[in-house]
Amino acid sequence: MASTPLSPLSPLRSEWRDLRTVPRHRYFTSNPVVDRLRRAVPFDHIAISGLDLEGYHIGRGASVDTDLPPAYIEAYDRERLYEIDPLIEKLMAGELVTDAEMFATQPKPERLEQVTSAFNIHNRTLVPVMRSSLVYGAVMFTRQTPFDSEEIAFLALIAPCVHAAVSRPLMERFAAAHLRLSRGEVACLMQASHGLTSEGIARVTGYQNDTVNSYIKSAIKKLGAANRTHAIADAIRRSLIH
Repeated sequence: MASTPLSPLSPLRSEWRDLRTVPRHRYFTSNPVVDRLRRAVPFDHIAISGLDLEGYHIGRGASVDTDLPPAYIEAYDRERLYEIDPLIEKLMAGELVTDAEMFATQPKPERLEQVTSAFNIHNRTLVPVMRSSLVYGAVMFTRQTPFDSEEIAFLALIAPCVHAAVSRPLMERFAAAHLRLSRGEVACLMQASHGLTSEGIARVTGYQNDTVNSYIKSAIKKLGAANRTHAIADAIRRSLIH
């Protein structure tokens, strides 16, 4: 997956046949959601990372929408600075973390300091995006001056919504295929999310009752869910159904 500058944010291109053909780093100059948030809490840069899919989680650099300088993102990824960045380890534990907090008592790794300083990336604030206990994404904000406690609390509150708004187009288009959910499995989960029993789903979809149960059981397994209710909730979170 190549790094290709794109504007506006993550337009879905006809040549993107699946997630493997989507550029891993997607750069933008403006976006209505981001611009509105920036009016509430001013910040210099934002990075929305990760998808709720195995292989595209935060820390792997496989899915990043950002207005950070492309050369910064590429250097951070190429040099695998995430392996020495203490913020990433803390984030993966599900904690909101800031440069100011992390490096108040310890020095920033030398190479990380060189790269962030070279591109004027200051006061990084990382908010985890989670499903149950799994941290699959993050939203990072940067600003020349530190964020105060009220600003951080607001960013923590709104970050998951921003992440969902930005990642939803990719998830809606590609997630079901990536998870190898069939059309029948998605259809049955959709109807189950409306509160229908297997018998009711069979009447609406035209499938046999045994087929409905088979589709739902298979979807539960593919989603790694514990039961039907859990699978429905996961499918909604992943924007597979509405």
